[in-house]
Amino acid sequence: MPHISIKMYPGRSEELKKDIAVKTRDCLVEAMGMDAKYFSVSVEEVEKEKWQEEVVDKIDDKDLYVEANF
Repeated sequence: MPHISIKMYPGRSEELKKDIAVKTRDCLVEAMGMDAKYFSVSVEEVEKEKWQEEVVDKIDDKDLYVEANF
């Protein structure tokens, strides 16, 4: 607890995904004042064609704090 789930289009290297995961975790460690050992981070690649149904349609409006504008 907590778990951070990152979804993105395919095409980024494993090294970059790991770097993004660590930086995201570290940001929340600082913001929440918790030890890093309590955080897990996953990175899932979602094809552009499936983005709407696999990501957007599954987000409850009450859980969305920052909305993309593309």
